[in-house]
Amino acid sequence: MEWQQLEYFQTVARMQNITSAARAMNITQPALSRSIARLESELNVPLFERKGRSIVLNRYGELFLARVERIMEEYQAGRREIEQLLDPERGEVSLGFLHTLGIRWIPDLIGKFRESYPSVRFQLHQNSNLNLLHQLHSGEIDLCMSSPQETPLNIHWTKLWTEELFLAVPVHHRLAGVKSVALEELQDEMLISYKEGYGLRHIMDELLHQAGISPKILFEGEEIHTIAGLVCAGLGIAILPKTEGINEDGLVWVTITDPDCNREIGIAWVEGKFLSPAANLFKQFVIHTANQYYKQRAITKPN
Repeated sequence: MEWQQLEYFQTVARMQNITSAARAMNITQPALSRSIARLESELNVPLFERKGRSIVLNRYGELFLARVERIMEEYQAGRREIEQLLDPERGEVSLGFLHTLGIRWIPDLIGKFRESYPSVRFQLHQNSNLNLLHQLHSGEIDLCMSSPQETPLNIHWTKLWTEELFLAVPVHHRLAGVKSVALEELQDEMLISYKEGYGLRHIMDELLHQAGISPKILFEGEEIHTIAGLVCAGLGIAILPKTEGINEDGLVWVTITDPDCNREIGIAWVEGKFLSPAANLFKQFVIHTANQYYKQRAITKPN
């Protein structure tokens, strides 16, 4: 059975005349008659009764028409939904991002984007770095803002900016009064860290490996607010980016000088996979906005 057969059947059922239906669909009458005959043969039942020059649906035809009408309605509804999604000014973007970006960067970027494209809808997903990449590969999200991570998945990643990482210590800690510290000095400290699979945990493990130390990890968390709160309570120290929204009462940030501590943030998508116009538009907007932001910082930075 072909889609065209259903369209032909629907038109004939409505007009109840082969000649008129053929003229309306701009095909020959014999071609239309053969299509209806093939459909009846496939269903193994007649759908019409012939009455002179007219034909009318029999009980089987009426039953089948009701189903065809639903199929056509669903088809048209599906087309309309897809057309809306493909409209760059009215489509939808499924975006994944790291938890630490949800405080400032994601709200700011989406807010500025919607100033120009107010009808674009967003589906937002917060997750760990590794899980974001799997969501991206599975098609659950269109784009993700994350740190680079080695993966066998066919994912393209473009750098947006670099964040410095600091040592967060409680105010009464022995390092609270120093301006900078080398990681090798932390061997005997208790660390509060992200769980494995999170981008910051992966970066911290790499940095500690470079420094040649392996301090004990007291607690593994998922939220930067929880980790910072435990540091403030004096339970340990942590390697974190300065993130807006963190309660800094009882917290001191110390610069790490050796090795250089930072993380890169970028935007990623699956190479060769279709991106809706709205998602592609947002991707280009994010890349452009990040480039302009850092160009402006370079201009205003004192020598």
